[in-house]
Amino acid sequence: MKNLDVKVLDKIVKTTIATVEKSKSQIFDIYEAAKNEMENVKKDVERSKQETADVIFKVDELEKKERRSRLRLMEVSRNFRNYAEEDIKAAYEDTSNVQLELAMARLQEQNLRRQRDELELRLKALKNTVEKAESLVSQVGAVLGYLGNQMGSVVTQIETLQASQVFGAKIIRAQEEERRRVAREIHDGPAQAMANIVFRAEVCERLVDVDIDRAKNELKDLREQVRVALRETRTIIFDLRPMTLDDLGLVPTLRRVLETMKERCYIFPEIKILGEEKRLDTHIEIGLFRIIQEALNNVEKHSKAATVWVRIDFRPSVVSAVIEDDGQGFDTGSAAGNESFGLMGMRERINLLGGELTIKSEVGKGTRVFVTVPLK
Repeated sequence: MKNLDVKVLDKIVKTTIATVEKSKSQIFDIYEAAKNEMENVKKDVERSKQETADVIFKVDELEKKERRSRLRLMEVSRNFRNYAEEDIKAAYEDTSNVQLELAMARLQEQNLRRQRDELELRLKALKNTVEKAESLVSQVGAVLGYLGNQMGSVVTQIETLQASQVFGAKIIRAQEEERRRVAREIHDGPAQAMANIVFRAEVCERLVDVDIDRAKNELKDLREQVRVALRETRTIIFDLRPMTLDDLGLVPTLRRVLETMKERCYIFPEIKILGEEKRLDTHIEIGLFRIIQEALNNVEKHSKAATVWVRIDFRPSVVSAVIEDDGQGFDTGSAAGNESFGLMGMRERINLLGGELTIKSEVGKGTRVFVTVPLK
């Protein structure tokens, strides 16, 4: 190590520069994406403002209409002997209907105002992101200039440190990607459902005193929405950490994953167990489950497959798994060096388990993932 070849270190520097240039391109892509999203949110803000203005106008008109109907009802009530029973009944019903319509419009106005405020906050955050990304592109450009002009050679050994930094960066990015995925699922699923449930509950609260039958129907719909939200929440919890993995083991948990996959995306799954099924060490079951789960996620997202086969082989000194699909496949040669966080995570897990992971695929011929883990 003391007589380390300078050419090797120069190659490391050049590789570093290439990596920074790639990062600059990625940051610029983030900048462009954030800028486009900002423009879309601007349009949403304008649309929301217009909708809010429209409903405010509607509320004003309904308030005028409600005042007129109340005045009419007061007149009829004071001089009820001068009006037919149908006229009195019509005055009461008209006032009740207008008041209900006004209450609904006011509730809609509140929701639109809240939606407008949320969009404006989101727009502000996106503006900050665009500004930071733009600044970061400039900073990375300055770093590239420094590396290219000032570092013609390297005089210290940096391979170990570089490897450590790359490994740490991969872990951090993988963690952040998983957090974004969970946040997105909660936002698009249970969070949206809960917001709708709150709105429907407010409607029910207002309807109880004026239209009990309609309130009952609303409550039935509300109960179903709660069930859906609960089901989505349980699905997210299962994806994060399925309790059946601790209680029942690898195979029962995989069976449930495959059943859910069939219901969600209509891919027909088949699972086959070879050897004597048994419980494994906790860290092996967790690692093997996550690798197979990620392979199944890739089948669902990218393969366009109709069938997926999973085979688990229990042997005295090793456990192996094969995940195969009949989807569109891909060119493993062109995909090399451009792995997703999911594939990167699979390889990290198999390395921690001391096993082997092989992916074979051809365009139009599906994909096969082979996993082997030694049992100590």
